[in-house]
Amino acid sequence: MIRLMLVDDHAVLRDGLKNILALEGDIEVVGEAISGEDALSKVPEIMPDVILMDINIPDKNGIEVTGILKREFPQIKILVLTMFDHDEYFMSAIREGADGYLLKDAPSQHVVEAIRSVARGQSVIAPSMTKKFLSFNQPQPEPPKESKDSSLTEREKEVLLCLVQGMNNKEIAQALFISDKTVKIHVSKIFKKLDVKSRSQVVIYAVQHQLVPLP
Repeated sequence: MIRLMLVDDHAVLRDGLKNILALEGDIEVVGEAISGEDALSKVPEIMPDVILMDINIPDKNGIEVTGILKREFPQIKILVLTMFDHDEYFMSAIREGADGYLLKDAPSQHVVEAIRSVARGQSVIAPSMTKKFLSFNQPQPEPPKESKDSSLTEREKEVLLCLVQGMNNKEIAQALFISDKTVKIHVSKIFKKLDVKSRSQVVIYAVQHQLVPLP
């Protein structure tokens, strides 16, 4: 059962989502928040598996709240659900550790599947954001003197490619014929070496710095 928390100041939207999710046997809405401060006060008590986070909320905005929660509770997955398709919002959310970014015009079933995906440890990016995502793969005006990927082992590069392809840990283990535990160790080392906090961040970093071939 995926324990989900809704963070949105629009009651109609929250009620609509609850009605949709009530039909799913593997997702349970265990809490709601209507502002940034409200979310920060309730999360430690509720400890959901996944948070569906709006950006435009009172007090602290959803991006700021995402950063705070990811630093305090990195195991909680955060899926941003917003009407904003601007580059700056998208990149800021990913930098703060968001595990996914969807737009509110997405079909309800896409939202449901995205919740399941981030709960499994995968990253989710709205299809309409793909072009923006790939546009980040532009030559850097001042390339870093030493690429962070230079310290990655060959096995870690294989795991990185699997992450970019959207695989979860179990799928990576099967593809590379290694154990789930070994995958977790490799992923942790990749995060540390590339200085990223989430799978979404590692995917964008890998594409932006041309560490893997584009899908």
